[in-house]
Parts: sequence; C-alpha cells; structure tokens
Amino acid sequence: MHTRGKQPDVPAPDTPWDEIAPGLWMGGHQFRARTGRLEFASVRQEFDLVQTLLRLPGHGPDPGVEHHVWPIPDGPLDGTQLLGVIRLAEAACEALDDGRKVLVRCYHGYNRSGLVVAHALMRRGSSAEEAIRLIRARRSGWALHNDLFVDYLRAGLPTARLLEELTE
Repeated sequence: MHTRGKQPDVPAPDTPWDEIAPGLWMGGHQFRARTGRLEFASVRQEFDLVQTLLRLPGHGPDPGVEHHVWPIPDGPLDGTQLLGVIRLAEAACEALDDGRKVLVRCYHGYNRSGLVVAHALMRRGSSAEEAIRLIRARRSGWALHNDLFVDYLRAGLPTARLLEELTE
C-alpha cells in the first residue's frame, strides 16, 4: 500500500486546489509555489462549502463559510470513518446541486480528499475508474496513490464499509 507516510518523496502539488468537475474542487494545506518553496494554503471565502479531512489551525475557512471537518488517516479506515466519507460526498453533491462551490481538502490534496471527491463523482454517475482518471488528470498524477483507497472505490464505499464492520 502506498500512503503519504510511507512515501516521503511524494511531491507537493503545484497549486493549492484544482477544479475536478464544475464547482467541485480538490486541494490541500501545502503546495509548491512558483518560487519552488513550500507554502501553506489558507482558504478564506473562495468556496461556499469547505470539507476538511486533516485540520490544521489557521488555514480557514473564514467565519460564515460552511465547514465540515472529518479527520481521517491516510491509511486503513474503519466503518465509522468510511461512513463519514460517504456523508461528506453526499453533502458535497447536495451543495453542487444547489449551485454552490465546494472544496474538499487534506494535506496535499491527493488521497483523503480524492476519496471523497471520487465518491461524489460516482454518486453523480461516474464509474470508479472514470472518477480516478479524472482526478488524476485534473489534480495530479499523484492523486489517489494510496492503493487501499483505490480498492475502496473499486469495491464501492458502502460495500467497503460493510466489510470493515464485519472485521471489527
């Protein structure tokens, strides 16, 4: 399994966030600026809904912006954590249906945010493979490099959740 913790050579993205589908953005807390230096991204009022899977204080959003926080590891998830991912994807889809702009973010904006965004895309009719390809094309080739998360998507998150709960 590939995760950020086991691959310290994973490069930071070149942008703080990228639009994956109309209104649906994926990003992180750290990116490599044009100067080549690592910088931290702070979201203010650019989005109507921000979903945070790794919370770092001082990185926004501004007061008044709807903010959902669901910290999860970049590794195996239990049934409760998977249910939270499913609910975040549902909330993202509802916001998109209302014409709202959504950002899903984690540390680099590769794995945890990719899991939520891919599930949202699948809820809107994409296959797992289509969602993964789109995310990698629009965000980074490093997106969803966590093989376990790709397996969760291919199995379907509700199925993965049931299987995880059986083993708990």
